[in-house]
Amino acid sequence: MKKRNNAVLLSTPYLLWMVAFTLIPLGVVAYYALTDPATGAFSFRNLKDLGMYLPVLWQSIVYSLASAVICLILGYPVAYCIAQCRPATQKFLYMLVMLPMCMSFLLRTLAWVGLLQDTGILNSLLARIGIGPLKMIRTPGAVILGMVYNYLPYMILPLYATIVKIDHRLIEAAEDLGCNGVQVFGRVVLPLSVPGILSGMTMVFVPSVSTFYISQKLGGTDTVLIGDVIERQFKQGNNPNLGAALSLVLMLLVFVCTGIMNRFGGDSEEGGVIV
Repeated sequence: MKKRNNAVLLSTPYLLWMVAFTLIPLGVVAYYALTDPATGAFSFRNLKDLGMYLPVLWQSIVYSLASAVICLILGYPVAYCIAQCRPATQKFLYMLVMLPMCMSFLLRTLAWVGLLQDTGILNSLLARIGIGPLKMIRTPGAVILGMVYNYLPYMILPLYATIVKIDHRLIEAAEDLGCNGVQVFGRVVLPLSVPGILSGMTMVFVPSVSTFYISQKLGGTDTVLIGDVIERQFKQGNNPNLGAALSLVLMLLVFVCTGIMNRFGGDSEEGGVIV
């Protein structure tokens, strides 16, 4: 009983923080999403108006999934190589992966503007060899590139944390049973790293689907994402109720992603199953 009371006492600051800065803001968003902007009465009008933004929401989901898949393709080999290094080397490489996260998100995005713009560094180099200028900025590819660059560490870190915990005795057992390198990876390493894959996909997809600064700086008029629409409703559209309804849809999408990760991710200590 005493241990239980101590646990409740120690968790009180966290619970107060969650109530003040998570539950109450979520309640405010839900309130504005379900009230009429003119009268303040309960209404589903804002939710009905979401239909006109379904193409934008779908485009945001597609871009976010594309960036998550690219981050997985790029991040898995990096995480695997780091996990195979000596402990001292792992700490150094881990620090290098986290280093870009110490820089401002805005500065990292603006750096790509300087690289990709029509008179930027890359086009200037291409012009010297007789190529270009190429249209690199204000394209869907530039937006996805910005997402991949900014959120790639969110893929590498959970993958590394999962792969490094894989019991090497399982790999040795597979090799003793006659598996070659490809079979060991496909039947042991990859299945055991599924929790890290799901965690990384979620950690990349969630911020990507709600971003707006990347699309504003690197995208064009045809690369409007749902985050841009929400920002405009609060800043320019003067309709915070509709912006709150769109935010509510994004929150539900985040909850679905988290639920899928918790349902199929398995126990991170076990790492998954062998097939």
